[in-house]
Order: sequence, then structure tokens, then C-alpha cells
Amino acid sequence: MKNQWSDKAANEAVKRYGALGVNADLALRVHTTRLLGQEPKLVLHGGGNTSVKTRLQAKDGEVVEVLCVKGSGWDMGDIEPAGLPAVRLAPLLKLAKLKSLSDEEMVNFQRINLLDASSPNPSVETLLHAFLPHKYIDHSHANAILSLTDQPDGADHAQAVFGQRLGLVPFIKPGFDLAKKAKQVFEANPKVQGLVLLKHGLFTFGDTARQAYERHIKFVSMAERYLAQARKKRVRVFMPARQPRSIAPLAEVAPILRGRVALNLGNGAYRRMVLDFRTGPEILAYVNGRDVARISSAGTVTPDHVIRIKGWPLIVPAPEAGKLQEFAAEVEKAVERYVAGYTAYFEKHNAKANPKKKMLDPMPRVILVPGLGLFGLGASKKDARVAADLAETTVAVVADATALGRFESIPKAKLFDMEYWSLEQAKLGKEAEKALARQVVAVTGGGSGIGAAVAQAFAKEGAEVAVLDLNLEAACLVAKGIKGLAVACDVTDPDSVKAAFLRIAETYGGVDIVVSNAGAAWQGKIGTVDESLLRKSFELNFWGHQRVSQAALHQFKAQGSGGCLLFNTSKQAVNPGKDFGPYGLPKAATLFLMKQYALDHGRDGVRANAVNADRIRSGLLTESMIASRAKARGVTVADYMAGNLLGREVEAKDVAQAFVDLANASKTTACVVTVDGGNIEASLR
Repeated sequence: MKNQWSDKAANEAVKRYGALGVNADLALRVHTTRLLGQEPKLVLHGGGNTSVKTRLQAKDGEVVEVLCVKGSGWDMGDIEPAGLPAVRLAPLLKLAKLKSLSDEEMVNFQRINLLDASSPNPSVETLLHAFLPHKYIDHSHANAILSLTDQPDGADHAQAVFGQRLGLVPFIKPGFDLAKKAKQVFEANPKVQGLVLLKHGLFTFGDTARQAYERHIKFVSMAERYLAQARKKRVRVFMPARQPRSIAPLAEVAPILRGRVALNLGNGAYRRMVLDFRTGPEILAYVNGRDVARISSAGTVTPDHVIRIKGWPLIVPAPEAGKLQEFAAEVEKAVERYVAGYTAYFEKHNAKANPKKKMLDPMPRVILVPGLGLFGLGASKKDARVAADLAETTVAVVADATALGRFESIPKAKLFDMEYWSLEQAKLGKEAEKALARQVVAVTGGGSGIGAAVAQAFAKEGAEVAVLDLNLEAACLVAKGIKGLAVACDVTDPDSVKAAFLRIAETYGGVDIVVSNAGAAWQGKIGTVDESLLRKSFELNFWGHQRVSQAALHQFKAQGSGGCLLFNTSKQAVNPGKDFGPYGLPKAATLFLMKQYALDHGRDGVRANAVNADRIRSGLLTESMIASRAKARGVTVADYMAGNLLGREVEAKDVAQAFVDLANASKTTACVVTVDGGNIEASLR
């Protein structure tokens, strides 16, 4: 492992943070914490922690000895001084004399000794940092250390690599008991430069930030070299099982998986997941292995992973091309077995728990697909990426562990304790999900105007949004602002539409809501308009909607959990404007297209609705067209734009809100919502 220490960078950090009133000890602590946190083979998604013992001034002016330790909710890769809350050290040290201390008492004691009460909760391993005498302490869940110690004889391997340079601590759930044991192991040999926590990770100490960091890198590198030697003795770590000759494509497989892991809440409601896919030679060797079921069911590579990916993944059969219906049936059975197995695991261990726990969502967070790769699952794309990252790390750690000997995690009972430990669950946060969380939305014409406003509105409500537009650059700008997906899509080209929806399936696992918005307006008297212009308008303003709807319906059916089609039809569909027939006619056809989808596919759980908007400034209704339409009606531009019953100009954000409202209206279909400030001629019913 590469040593990233740089005197220049360290000095710059001290200078930068010093200008903000941060002392050199804490500035260097932040700097080396980031060095550790930015290496994924050491730290992933909140794992690991660091500390420094220093002196700070309290609000009353007293200078006190404190422990600045990583706080809950902060990631080591981009931590700031605020992420290392200061706790008075002297009171913490007194706790070492106690024989026992509950988790609740520990957390409360740490909080009441914070220098700043607004700071985040200190790490659950704060006492371990406090009970060791060193100034700087670094802790990671290094892959190499896990591969070395996730073994039946992990202590022997650690001894062979490190000798007396590191102390060995048996697995104990983080907290007071682990801190006491670590203190005992250190005091038995105070010359050690760190501690190996078996099946957990590595601690290193130092008088300086550099020393603690460089020791960490040194010991991880020693473990890596030891594992590399073991790898040389194994031609194949995982013996392959036979796979079908032809594997179905990712975009066809993902919606099937996504639909089967959606919790059916009844009455047409589903609690869906977002997917993130990974593959590669090492992942394929793992998922294609004969022993993948046994190895993957052994548990997580480090205990805190269990709160994000559960104790084991779902394994499904290899998806053979041309046999997706059979694959879907097998996946459904596999999910049923998984849920039953997880429920049995919960009931068995909860029977001994005090207090009793409430069972978490029993669906998997990782799916292994032979022939294809693996999927991470989560309530959002971010959560799905986290799960996929941890699953990919699992593959790497297990591969090295298997090359060395036999992978072994902690017992299921201890895994249960970690999974349902309130202090671990607190890391995930308890914020209420937004209305459209877990939903994947595709917006055509999303690069500007109404489409951009719609994309932003859905993202604000928690949805994952794919921005489709003929202008990829415009789509990218919108997508960047909402952390969505930009896709080039020409709705007049069947192949382009198909490719766009395949991309959505590959990225998120499927789609739930489609806002079919792309369009353009052409003018002309209907009796003299050129036929080619009328056909061009129908190609975009009618057939474009049909192509998009068909592509979406394909994924809706594969998922089997319904879906929602939303159309931008315009008031022209019911109240034609003079010399606007080339635009209004296909829009009228699209209005009835919406009704036909509602009629034909309602029993498939598919809702279809439309928004009937008028006079919205956008790339479609340009300033020149506004002037032209005002002239056609014999009014000023201002009067034209506010020419409604309310006398107010309607904006793109108003139309976007109507689409969001229809998406949330779970029992509304075949509905047209008018957003025009009031136009009796265009009103329905």
C-alpha cells in the first residue's frame, strides 16, 4: 500500500486550518484521517475512526486535556475539524476502573463531557482511544487485515506476520468491554505499535500524526505481501460452476430483480429498491464459483457492514438468454426463501435478546447473479452504491482469505447483535423518507423548460431522475444539478428510445414513473399546411410519446410492480388555437393515447395521466413564438401570457408541481390536470 504522506501537504493543512483557529494537533489529525479515508482498501462508508489527545480552551476559558475523536455521521475521506468532537479526557479515563458500563450510559457519559454540546456523538470506540496512552491513534477496517484474520486460525496468521509488534485482541462488540480488553492487551506488552482486532480491523499508535499513519500503512503492506504469497500458490481461488452458454443482458435482468425485491404493501403500493451493478473478472469468479452459496452465507467481512448489506446476499440462478420468464419465476422463489431464512434468523436470535427488537426490512441488500455480476440495493442510488461497494470489498477480502485458508466471519448470534445494535443503526439516520423516495423517474425533453423544472421537482421529492434530451449537453447540466443521469434520446428514433431505457435499467434497475414531455410546436393553417410538416409534428408530438410509453411499459411489466405514465398534452389538445393545428392535432391524439394506456393497462397496475398546460415560457414557447401567438390573438405579449381567469402568468415550476402531484396520486388514472390559470374553453367536464 502506497504511503501518501507529504511534508508539504501536511504543512499546508496546518496553515489552512490554523487560519481558522484550529491548533496544529487537530489540523494534522484531520489531514491524516483524510489520507486514510480516501483509500478504499482501508476505509469505506463511515468505517474506521481516528483520534488525537490535545489541549483546547473551554468556553469558560479553562484549558483542558481533550480527546478529539471521529464523530458519528462524518466520513473520514472528507472530514473537517467539526467531525472530530472534543471530549474531556480525564473523566473518560476514570471509566477504566469500572467493571461494566451499558451502551446507553457510555453514550450519555461521552456526550455530557463534550466541550461543545452541539457536536456529533463521539465514536462508539471513543473509550478504546481514550484508554490507550498514545497521542495519535488510527483505526481502519483494512482489507488485508480482514483477509488475514477472517480465518479459523486468524490469530496464528497475524502472529506469523507481525510477531510482537502488534497486540492481538479477540472479537468483542465495540464499546466499553472492547476498550477494556484492548487496554489489557496493550498493557501486557506496552512496546506494541498497534493492535489487530481479529475479524474487525487494525489500530496503530504514534506520538505524531505521521508516525501513526505510516505505521498503519506499513502493517497493512506487510499483510498484503503475506497474502500475495498465498495467492501465488493457488491457480484458482474459486472453482467455477457450469454456466449457460448465453447470459441475458443486464438491462433485461435488472428490472426482474428489482421487481421481485419490492415489498408489496398492498392496495397497489410497493416499497421499492434502487440497484447498482458491478462486474469484473474477480466478481465473476466469485459469483460463478461452485461454493458461492456456502462462502457468501458465512457472514460479513467486518461486523459493521451488516447494517448496510445484512449478513448474507441473495443468490439467484444464472439468467439464460431467451428464458427470462423462467428466470423470473426462479428469482421469486429465491426471494421467498431469503425472506423466510432472514425471518427465522431474526426470530431465533431475538428470542434471546433483551430488550426485544423489531424486525427490519427482510429484503436483501446484495444480489449475486452467476454469469453477470452483483447488485447493491438501497433506498436511493447513493445507498445502492454503498451496498455495492461493500459487496465488492467482500469479494476481494474473501478471495484473499480463501487463497490463504478458509474464510470465517463472526458467529450469527454476534452478527445479530451488531445488526440490531442501536448504536450501529444510529449511523444510518432516522430521517423520514421523502414522498417519491425509491422511485426512478425518466423525463423526456428534460434538458430545458418544463422538462428541466419537472426533473428538478421530482429530485426534490426524493426520486432518482434520468434526464433524457436530444441535446445531451443540456441534459448533463440539469442532471448534474440534481445528481441524476443524463441520457441522449431522440424520441423520433425507435433505436434511440430503446437505448435510453436500457441505460436507465442498467443504472437504476428499472423505471417507475415516466414524464413524456419532449415536443415542439409548429404553426400553419390546417387547410394549406404542407403534409410533411404535419407528419413531422405527429412524429414528435404523438409517436414520440407512444415509443417512450412502450419502452416504459416493457420495464413496468418486467418489474411487476406497476408504473406511472405522465404526458404533457397542452391545452391545444382540447382548445385548439388559430393557425396552430400542426401542434394541436397530435397533442389531441396524445391525450387519447393517455386514456388508452389507462384503459388497457390499469389492471397491470399502470396509471396514465396528463397535464394540460398553456402559455409556459420555454424552449417550445419561445419569445418569438409568444409574440407571434399574441399577434394572432390581437393582444399584447403581457396580456397573452396572463390571459387567463386569474390574470397570472403560469410558470414551468407550476406545471412541474402538477406532474409531481399526479405521481403521488396513487388512485388517480385517466385524469387530465389543467395548469393554465383558468381557461373556460380548455376546461374539462
